[in-house]
Parts: sequence; structure tokens; C-alpha cells
Amino acid sequence: MQLCFKSLPSKCQVHPRRSVASLSVPTRRHPKASCRPSRGLANPVHPISGSLREKNVIARSTADNRKDTEAKTYTPNTVPSDRVLSIWRRVDAVCFDVDCTITMNDSLDLLADFMGVKEQVEELTNQAMDGSLSLERALEERLNIINCSPQDIKNFIAAHPPSSRMAPGIKELITALQARGVAVYLISGGFRELTLPVASYLGIPKANVFANRMNWQWDDETGEPTKLVGFDMSEPTAHNQGKPEAIARIRQRNPYNTVVMIGDGITDLEAVQITGGADLFIGYGGVVERPAVAAEAEWYVYDYKTLVDSLRRFRAAMIGSGAWACAAVRMMAQNTLADDPADDFVDEIKMWVYEEDYEGRKLTEVINETHVNPKYFPGFDLGVNVKAVPSIVEAAADADLIVFCAPHQFMHNICKQLMGKVKPGASAISLTKGMRVRPEGPQLISQMVRRYLGIDCAVLMGANIATDIGREQLSEAVIGYDNFDAAEDFKKLFERPYFRVSLLPDPVGAEMCGTLKNIVALGAGIVDGLGLGPNSKATIIRQGLVEMRSFSKALYPSVRDDTFLESCGVGDLVATCYGGRNRLVAEAWTKAQLSDNPRTFEDLEAELLKGQKLQGVLTSNEVQEILKTRRWENNFPLFTTINRIINGYLPPKYVVDYVAGCKFEVPGVESEEDSLVPLRRTPSARPAAPPTLTPVTPSPA
Repeated sequence: MQLCFKSLPSKCQVHPRRSVASLSVPTRRHPKASCRPSRGLANPVHPISGSLREKNVIARSTADNRKDTEAKTYTPNTVPSDRVLSIWRRVDAVCFDVDCTITMNDSLDLLADFMGVKEQVEELTNQAMDGSLSLERALEERLNIINCSPQDIKNFIAAHPPSSRMAPGIKELITALQARGVAVYLISGGFRELTLPVASYLGIPKANVFANRMNWQWDDETGEPTKLVGFDMSEPTAHNQGKPEAIARIRQRNPYNTVVMIGDGITDLEAVQITGGADLFIGYGGVVERPAVAAEAEWYVYDYKTLVDSLRRFRAAMIGSGAWACAAVRMMAQNTLADDPADDFVDEIKMWVYEEDYEGRKLTEVINETHVNPKYFPGFDLGVNVKAVPSIVEAAADADLIVFCAPHQFMHNICKQLMGKVKPGASAISLTKGMRVRPEGPQLISQMVRRYLGIDCAVLMGANIATDIGREQLSEAVIGYDNFDAAEDFKKLFERPYFRVSLLPDPVGAEMCGTLKNIVALGAGIVDGLGLGPNSKATIIRQGLVEMRSFSKALYPSVRDDTFLESCGVGDLVATCYGGRNRLVAEAWTKAQLSDNPRTFEDLEAELLKGQKLQGVLTSNEVQEILKTRRWENNFPLFTTINRIINGYLPPKYVVDYVAGCKFEVPGVESEEDSLVPLRRTPSARPAAPPTLTPVTPSPA
């Protein structure tokens, strides 16, 4: 709504082509609206004398009348462009006009009616609008006629509470914005005394209100205000370009990237026409439609539901259906279905499931019927909004947020299948732990996703035993990110009261922790299989953490030291070394080697994991290839010794004598010259340290 005491310049100062429509332009008003259409078209300038102002208004009448004719043929931009929609969906702060935007009427006119002086005030308003009376003089005389006291204002607010004056849908819009963390401000050409109750009703802090202040005469004896004597001209909204000035002040105090102004009048539109103002103006015509505003607004709406529905809602997809993928998608499903005013997500989540038979039926059919994955995550309801699909392209094609949680040895093929099939601008996150060894060097899963799909990829790593999360026991994780906005979206997708998520600007460090801890877990399992006590196990865990850090920083020097103290580091390491599948299988394998019935890791994987994949053995072989190529084997004695044990070159007992174990020379095991990773060997029935192995002098890194 426009300030009723401001006059009309012929052109906007930044965009000369934009003339202000005259006061006689026809308007469309909401049936319940009482805002004066003419007042909404005034454009403010700094106060000048009444006589000069009157001459300026008369001199402009011809040009304004010409603009009237043009404005009658306008076509509002009711469909936002991609740029406008992108700004709206990423907005940091939204500034609203109040009269005829937040409310269905003009507060000062309604106050005049309440005080019984409606006709006199209307006469002065008409004189101001036809140019025979300066707007500042009109405002001053109107306030004199209203002549209200503080008690009158209290009585007026009681008679016309904010809840009875709200524009349809405005409370829902502001609630949705605030739930998304968007700051909301009110910038009004009206008066603070009449605006603060509106702000309070909408949950907007007083500090976020910009409006004019009434000046009062104070009683010397009682110290109470008694008589209205004018208004304070020091407020930014009391002057020309007041709303962009208020927005500039907001931006000086807060690091907002994007600010949007919503209003019904010319002074609201002006907010985007001045440097330092808003980034986008959205015109509102649900109470009064002003043609000059509708013609110039980049987006014009008649219903606030349009803006609510246009707030970005992310569609999420899960690529994977193992135990950890199911535990993760269960949290995602709870969040997308949650009764959250922000409503950030589309309810349905598509989960790619490798199609296989389960008790004579397709696994996808069983999951969609029962909402349980009986093969990999039995006993836990995934959510009615999780849809299992056998096509990986179908799962990911329309997703905004893609979650990868498949065994790392399959990720290369998965990425190749999805090349060119994901939405431009989609974001990904990897829950997969592992790396791919190439001649030119190792490649992390997040790096693979970025390279093949051309989208940002964060990582989620932490102490995450799937069954504990399924039981909703307290757990935590970190999201390692390069793109902060995407990381925040994923945090909203995963975080639950029982699952805490923190953000870490070190995606490589977090992913290296998640990859390497599985090797250490094999060592912990071997210790358990040997029947050794907690001291030995603690030694292996500590040395493992040291080598995890050293190896990560050797490959990626920018990795942060404090990353290894996060949940993705020591937290995940401890959890995996006590409760993970790699520890479990390594313990069983060690016991089998010490018995008369040795077993292979493949056999134990199939028996104990029921279709889940063991990551530690493959990761150990991949890491060892890097150590061997770079002659780092003696610099990482625990990693090297564990790899030699699981490949049958050393007996399990060497896990606690890893310094000696790493110094033995071992024969090559590749059967093909171009093999990058040693082939997995079936360990001998009773491996023993061969007497022919000779220690070598450690080579420098």
C-alpha cells in the first residue's frame, strides 16, 4: 500500500521508460477490500512545499493520462520465468507491504471510520488525489481530524483485531516461509502503532517492522501520551524511495543473498528499481489490482496459495536397497511425510531395488505391498510413501535429491547407466564407502558421481549401524559438502530426533574416513577371532585411526585434521570395530582359520550377511595397490599387515605384530599383467609365516 502523504513523479528514477499511472486508472478490488485504489498509485518524493507540489502534479497530468490508456491494455505476468522462480525458491528474506497486501484494508482509513470522521477524511483524500492539496498537508490534516488518543488506538485494535483483517492465505504463506528459515519483514507506509499488532499476530519480530511513527504530546504530570500531533519524518518510509532504503538497511545488517518484495503498489515496485533494494518484486492483486503495478511486476499473483505452491519441493530418490539404504530411506520417508509447515519435499520417494526373487515373488512387489524389505532389512517398516522400482533410470530421472547407497564396487556401472539421465541442477549425496583404483590414481565415489553425472555430490558418513538406526536409537553423522545449500537440503531430508546431522566443509576427508575404517574393522575382527582382550583391540583401533589420517592427507593434503574427530572419523571407526559386518565376518574367518575347517570370505559373506556385501576386503586390496605403487607399504604397517593376513600371506596372529608383518616381502599375486588390484585369494587351510619370507628395509614415502 502507498504512503498517503506522497506525491507523483512522472518517471521512476532508475527505469525512465516506466511512467507512473495516474490516479484515475481503473482498478479491480477484492469484495471485502477498503483500500483506496488511487492512493495505491502515488509515488513518493522528498517533502516539498504544497504549492510547488500542486504545480508538479498538474504539469504531469497529460503524460499520466497517456499512461492511463496504455495501462488499461496490460497483461500481468502470472506465470513466473525460470529465473524468477529460482529466486523465489532460494530467497533468504521476504519483505511485505502491509495495507492491501497483508490486510484487506487501509489501517488509517479504517481508523477514521472507527473515530466517526470517515466523510471528512475522504474529502481531504480526494483533494489530495486531484492535486488541489499536497499529500503531506492532507496527511497532517487527516491526522488532526482523526485526533485519536493512545486509548482510541487500543480500542480500535480491539474492535478490528488483526485476525479479522488478514488477506486470504497470508498467514499460511508467512508460516511456510518462516518454517523454511526465510526471514520475514514488514515495510509499511502506514504507522507503526497500527502495524505492530499485525506483526505480532503473524509471529514477526518488532525489529523486523519498518513503518512511520506517530508523534504524541506528553502530559508533564502523568508522563503519558495524550494528543496526536503529527508523525516522525525520520523513518525511511516517510521519504521518497523509503522502501528500497529500508531493504538496504536490512541487507547491511544481515548477510542475505536474495531479498524479495511483495506488495500491491508503486512504492513496493520501486523496491527493485533502486540499487541495494530487492532482487525481485512480486505484485499482489488479491485485494486491489493496480494496472500500473501489474504491468511492470515480473510476477503478479492474485492468491497467496500460488506462492506457497511455488515454494520449491524436492523430489528425493534412493539408489540402493541394502540394510543401510533401507535405514536411510526410512528416515527420508518420515521427513517427507512429516506435518511440517515448510513442506520441503514431495511425499513419494522412489527406491531402486535390484530385482530378484524372494520366496517366489519379485522383491519390488513384496516391498511395495508390505512396505518392508524382508531380505535385507526385515522387521522395519520403510514407509507407505516409499516406492520400490527395478529401473535405476526411473528412480533417478525426475529426482532433485539423489541418494547413492549401493556397494562401492557397483557404483561405476551405476553412474554409467545414469549418464545424461538425471535432471540438470539435481544434487546427489553418497552414503557409499569405498574407492575405485585407476592407473591415474584413486577415485572416491563422490568424485565419480560428479564426473559421470555432472552434478554436485556431498557425502554422509558416520557411526551408522543400520539396525540401530532402524530401532531409532541415538545416532549421528556428518554431511561433508562443497555446496552449502545442497548440504542443508540433505540435512533436512535425513535429520530426525534420533539421528543428528552436522555439516562439515570437508567432503574428501569425511569420505576417506568412511572408506578406510572398514580395513581397520577387519583388524578388529581378527583380534576378536584370536580371543585377545580389549587392550589389543584398542591398540589396533588407535593405530588404524593414525593410518587413516596419514593416508588421507598423503593423497589429499587439504583434508582437515579435525575431521577425524567427527562422527565420520573416530565415531564411525569405533562403531564399526565393535558392531559392523566387516568385524563380524573377520572374526568368523579368523576362527575358521584356527580350526580344522577354514572358510573363505566369500562363503562367510554369503552365510552371515544374507546378500549384503562385505566392503573391507575389497577396500583393503584397493588401498594396498596404492601403497604398493607408491612404495608406501612400510609407512602404513597395519594396513599392509591386515591385507597380507586376509590374502593368506601371514597368519592372523601377525595382526598384533603389524610392524614386523609389513616388512616381509611377498610374491606377486596377479595372474594378468594389467591387473590393478590383486586377485582375491582363498587363504590356505592353516596359513603360517613362510620361513622364506625375508624382512626388507622400509622404503621412504
